[in-house]
Amino acid sequence: MRRGGHAIVRYYIQSFDRVSIIIPTKNLGRVLHQCLTSIFEKTTYPNYEVIVIDNGSTEAETAQVLSQWLTLEPERFRSYSLDIPFNFSKLNNYGVEQAHGKYLLFLNNDTEVITPDWMNALVEQGQRPEIGAIGGMLLYPDNTIQHAGVIVGIGGVAGHSHKHYIANDHGYFNQIQTVNNYLALTAACLLCRRDVFTAVGGFEEQLDIAFNDVDLCLKIVEKGYRNLYLPHVKLYHYESKSRGYEDTPEKQLRFRQEIEYMQQKWQHFIEHDPCYSPHLTRHREDYGIREMVR
Repeated sequence: MRRGGHAIVRYYIQSFDRVSIIIPTKNLGRVLHQCLTSIFEKTTYPNYEVIVIDNGSTEAETAQVLSQWLTLEPERFRSYSLDIPFNFSKLNNYGVEQAHGKYLLFLNNDTEVITPDWMNALVEQGQRPEIGAIGGMLLYPDNTIQHAGVIVGIGGVAGHSHKHYIANDHGYFNQIQTVNNYLALTAACLLCRRDVFTAVGGFEEQLDIAFNDVDLCLKIVEKGYRNLYLPHVKLYHYESKSRGYEDTPEKQLRFRQEIEYMQQKWQHFIEHDPCYSPHLTRHREDYGIREMVR
């Protein structure tokens, strides 16, 4: 496969081992239904299961959606309840305990699959023993980029590569359209092997909401694996529909605490992301030249 003069290598899948898709959710039945429909109608990978972790839904529509998919996909769909205060890490760790797959695919409920071979592409890379976590291109509804890899150090902890660029833009040295190493990726769509996830201890449950995916990826890197961004894996991401924004004093305090946790634990990566030039800005996500200190 060629893009803008660059080749994208596709790998032969040695074994179509099961992929366990883990989706935490609460209410927003219509959003969840759209996500599940896109998975079951578009995915060409032959061996997967979908596990929804229901975080205390109270809306009748959500219960109807879960019941509907249990009927439509009894062999590939399961739902479990975990009614606790929202903690993204705990919900996903619990989902892993219920999963049967060799591969774990963490997915937000507010995503929608675009490319039918998305799971094939993720497994192609995930089967390689040196590869840890793999993610793809996530798009806003207007086809601008929400995620194309995570740069550690942007904004004090981490930021998304090429955010708000047009999806078919080339970006910095064609980086949007080619396979690239990044220290981290968003867990809105992230695949890794179960053995890798177990080796690093899963998601850090002290990080309730923010940066738990970055922390997971950095633990994976510290174990010697490489994390990859794949431009040919595309999904829409209707960001923050589920958890909302940092708009209360309590949420803002929690967010500051999570920032402090990351800055203390991962200072060496925050000061220097080896996948990002030290001559580029740490204040924006557009690969601009670093601001001079006067």
